[in-house]
Amino acid sequence: MNLTEVYLEDVISFFNGKAPSQLKNGEYKIYGSNGIIGNSDSFNHENAIIIGRVGAYCGSIEICNNKFWASDNTIVVKTNNNNNLKYFYYLLGEFPLRNFAGGSAQPLLTQAILKKIKIKIPPLPIQQKIADILSKYDDLIENNRRRIELLERSARLLYKEWFVRLRFPGHEHTPIIDGIPEGWERLKLGEVLTLQRGFDLPSAKRTHGQYPIFASTGINGYHEKAKVQAPGIVTGRSGSLGKVMYIAEDFWPLNTTLYVKDFIKVDAVFALHLLENLHLEQYNSGAAVPTLNRNDIHKIKVLCPSCTLKSLFLAFANPIYTQIHFLDRYNQKLKQARDILLPKLMNGEIEV
Repeated sequence: MNLTEVYLEDVISFFNGKAPSQLKNGEYKIYGSNGIIGNSDSFNHENAIIIGRVGAYCGSIEICNNKFWASDNTIVVKTNNNNNLKYFYYLLGEFPLRNFAGGSAQPLLTQAILKKIKIKIPPLPIQQKIADILSKYDDLIENNRRRIELLERSARLLYKEWFVRLRFPGHEHTPIIDGIPEGWERLKLGEVLTLQRGFDLPSAKRTHGQYPIFASTGINGYHEKAKVQAPGIVTGRSGSLGKVMYIAEDFWPLNTTLYVKDFIKVDAVFALHLLENLHLEQYNSGAAVPTLNRNDIHKIKVLCPSCTLKSLFLAFANPIYTQIHFLDRYNQKLKQARDILLPKLMNGEIEV
């Protein structure tokens, strides 16, 4: 494959993002350095690549084919007519942009730095072919992600209908005793399940393996050993609060999380929805760093429905989460295959 060495400024244009006046529930996505951070009723770019400019996500890459707002933590990239935008999205995503960052207190990328980076690119027809091949993987991944969202939404809607709005099967004929439906219990959360702090696992002591490591916001890596058997529930303890995650495989919860150690009166799927609807972020007890105290959380009063009603719900919800796990694993394999293929296409090892 014939590759030409060029400076980035020769083939693409750069634009600094701008702070949105305020976050609104508009139709246009707002991109920060860590991806989508909200919505706006106005836009400042469309059909472009978004590069994280500063901080922990410096050098991160996103692409949006629609109109969007790029915040001041980003740099926007657009290609000229002789180059393919999607190709450059994959190329820059593979390129170690963060290694070029300056800044003393925190990493910082500027237009001046980016413009003088040298890259090797093929002619436009080859760019288009490479982008088309890699896009097929991403299209499948995105389709599965949307299916997962719809499945999760259906389970959440049913849970809220039955156990929040109390419109469960037979509710019309169920007596209300002491303010709750007959057969239900009002209990402390600690009587329904037990939350436990996760485990330390410094990066230096990690050995890559098959078991996911969970931080407060999601998967943080993989390790050769698991600490907790599936199915499991994890939520943020320190730093980021409120997200509740269902885990269908053995895992390692980090010490920035709380995990359900004992499912006393509910199973994992029911516990997921129960904790989600508590909106745990409102119980922050930290000053400088958001923190959940499990002892405080255990004292929260919750409603525990009858065993029959929980069984009816799980008969609907458990197959949903089995399918979600299958789609999630399929997406992991697609990402692995794409990431193996990507550098080989870029350097010409695989001809197109």
